[in-house]
Amino acid sequence: MKTIPDGLRTDRTPPIAIPLRHFLVGLCFLVVGIAAGAAAYVASPSGPADVARLHVFLVGWIALTIMGAMTQFVPVWSGVELHSRRLARAQLWLVAGGLVGFALTLGAEAFSSVPITATVLFAGMWLFVYTLGRTLARARPLDRTERHFAFALLSFAVLAPLGYLLAVGFSTPLFESLPVTRGDVFLVHTTVALYGAVLVTIAGALPQLATMFTQTEHGALERRLLSVEEAALYGGVTAFAVGRGAGLESVARVGALALLVGAVALGIVIARLLSRSTVERSPMTARYWVVAGSLLAWAALAVPAWWRDPTGHAGVFGAPGTSELLVLGVFGFVVVGTLYHVIPFIVWLERYSDRIGLEPVPMIDDLYSSRLERADFRLTLAGFLVLVVAGWASLPSSIAAVGGLLASVGFGLFAVNLAWTIHRHGSSGVGSESRDSASEESQIDRVGE
Repeated sequence: MKTIPDGLRTDRTPPIAIPLRHFLVGLCFLVVGIAAGAAAYVASPSGPADVARLHVFLVGWIALTIMGAMTQFVPVWSGVELHSRRLARAQLWLVAGGLVGFALTLGAEAFSSVPITATVLFAGMWLFVYTLGRTLARARPLDRTERHFAFALLSFAVLAPLGYLLAVGFSTPLFESLPVTRGDVFLVHTTVALYGAVLVTIAGALPQLATMFTQTEHGALERRLLSVEEAALYGGVTAFAVGRGAGLESVARVGALALLVGAVALGIVIARLLSRSTVERSPMTARYWVVAGSLLAWAALAVPAWWRDPTGHAGVFGAPGTSELLVLGVFGFVVVGTLYHVIPFIVWLERYSDRIGLEPVPMIDDLYSSRLERADFRLTLAGFLVLVVAGWASLPSSIAAVGGLLASVGFGLFAVNLAWTIHRHGSSGVGSESRDSASEESQIDRVGE
């Protein structure tokens, strides 16, 4: 498998402003999530307020970042035009606006308004699925990365209506007239969201990103492991979700074990690539080491928990007390590490790429503060480790609060560092689509639609 496919079409990329806006809005949600998380350690919210906080972090930061990255990456990787720039812009504001309303109404327990805001969020998710699905459809036959993205898009398409049903259920006894319970729908929704949408997206992109940042190649073992990972994740997520929704423990157990086999295979591949790195330490490789270790540890701890009770609510995030390993150690560190390259690269491309040969230009890694990057990594890692130990060993909440504070400060420094990068090096072209003529955009959209 090659690190970069032949015929990579960088001219197919959408305007830089589209993914950059996704990332910036995601950073805003991260800051809000940090504040909400800090408050949670003091007030210990439960019920609707806790659901709102989790959605701000998982949808507002993780999912929006994935949406922006896929909107940018798929046209470049696949060499096809984005289906519609207008729809790609609209998806962001629908998801962001719907999530703000959803979190506010849910946190205030204004349950009658929750379905309204959930409708907007649902529309944004499906718009994203439609836009990227139509884009990927032109890339057939799909390679490994594209197949992962297609499965992730299918997962987004499934989780959105299930989430809408759960939102309606806050104000309407909806499930009394359905053959499934609210708990069944919740389990399927979370399974598809965490493992189908997020984990499969990471599994599709991370082996390629790791080869790029380590300057290595996939060997024979890595190729075999990735083949196992692909089959195990697709089949595992599907069986796990179906088994949980239908209450079929044997099906859910087989799906859970297959999912974990895929996760372990992915973790081994990333660890092997990092161990053979031919370049110096970078923000990406440092964080990807945390991702590989977290993924392997999370999978090992989840095996006995999911074997005993694959359909129980206590195992939504894996083994009880290990949610930080998955959400922060895998999801969070992947996003932070990747954005430390993607956002400076976008800024550099817009501000400095056309000045090469005419004047001295900085390197991409010179755009952000290395001191802040190392500080945020140490703080985030320390806080993450404290949270993991506190959750697994059931330590006092005061210790978990210390870990939460350290991680919050670290993530906050990360957001400040990248926001300052955009402010300091950004130009009128960053965040603007003025360089694209109206006629060109109209022509592209007509071809897409």
